[in-house]
Amino acid sequence: MRFIELRSDTATEPTQAMRDAMYKAKVGDDVYGDDPTMRELEEYAPKLVGKEAALFVPSGTFGNQLSLFTHCKRGSEVILGNDCHIVVHEVGAASVIAGVQLRTLRTNGGEMDPDEVKKTIRSEEDIHYPETNLICMENAYSDGKVLSLKNMGEIYHAAKEYNIPVHLDGARVFNAASYLGVDVREITKYCDSVMFCLSKGLCAPVGSMLAGSRGFIKKARKCRKLMGGGLRQAGFLAAAGLVALKDMVGRLGEDHENALLLGEELAKIPGIKVNMEDIQINMVFFDMSETGYDSNKLVDEFYKNGIKINPEEGGKMRFVTNYWVKRQDISYIVDTLKKILFENIT
Repeated sequence: MRFIELRSDTATEPTQAMRDAMYKAKVGDDVYGDDPTMRELEEYAPKLVGKEAALFVPSGTFGNQLSLFTHCKRGSEVILGNDCHIVVHEVGAASVIAGVQLRTLRTNGGEMDPDEVKKTIRSEEDIHYPETNLICMENAYSDGKVLSLKNMGEIYHAAKEYNIPVHLDGARVFNAASYLGVDVREITKYCDSVMFCLSKGLCAPVGSMLAGSRGFIKKARKCRKLMGGGLRQAGFLAAAGLVALKDMVGRLGEDHENALLLGEELAKIPGIKVNMEDIQINMVFFDMSETGYDSNKLVDEFYKNGIKINPEEGGKMRFVTNYWVKRQDISYIVDTLKKILFENIT
C-alpha cells in the first residue's frame, strides 16, 4: 500500500537516482580522509552556500550542536529565539554537549529584534556574567516562516560589532531561498557557520552539512569525532547527498505550490482555520479545534486511508508537502478529511 507522507519532509525516501548513485559509489574510510565520494560532497557543498569548507554530519540536530560545541567555551552564552529548533526540539543538548547557557529572546515570526539582541549581548566584563560566544538564527523557521534578509543582516552586523560569530540553522535554507527568490548565498552571507539538511525536502536518506571557514571546519571535524560522528565508508551516504544538492534544490518550489493549494482547500472546510500568510514554504499549519474532532483519532483514521500525519502540537496541526506528495494527492487528502469529519457529524 502506498502511503502519502505528510508528517514531515524528513520522512522522504531516496529517489531512484540516489539509490543508483549509492550502489555505484566509490568509498573509503572517511575518518582517514580516504572516501573519494565524501571528499567530493564536502568540496561541492560549501560552494553552494558561499563558505570555504564543509563537513558531513549524521543529522541536523548533530550539526547544530556540533556548531555550538565548536564555537563556544563551556559556561558561555548563546543568544537565539525562544521558539527556534535548537531550543524547542533538540532535547536540551546544548547544556549536555557544549555546556552553554541559552539566552532566549521572543521572536516575531522567527525574527529577533536586532535592538534587543544588542541589549542582550554581554559586552562588559563582569564577575557575575557569562560571556556571549554565539548568536543563532534559523531560516526557514521550524514553523515554516522565512526570515527577511533585512532582519538577518541587522542581526549579523550587530554581532560583528562585538566580534561574536553567528550560526545559522539552515535545515531548510534552500526552501527559504526559493521563497525569497534569491540565491542561497544571499542568506548565508549573514552567518559564519551554517547547517543545512540533505535529508528533508531534498530526499537524501541520511545527513546534513555544516559549513564555515576552513579553520572552523578543521576544529569541528575533531569535535565531530569526539561526539561519535566519525563515519567510515560514508561515501554511500555522500553519493545520495550529491544528487540531493545537484538535482533536488531547484524543484522545491513545487512543494511550496502544493502546500499553498493544500492550504486553500483545507480552508474551505467548515471548522478549519488556515492562516494562508503563514504558508511560505512546504508547511501548512491549521486549527481544527472548532470541528471538535480529536487529532489523535484523526491520525488513526488517516492511516487507514493511506495517509500518515502527526497529531496536533500546541493546538495546531501540521501537514508537510514533499517530493513524494504529488499535486493529484492534494484532492485525496482534502476529500479524506471531509469524509472523516462529515461522518463524525452525522
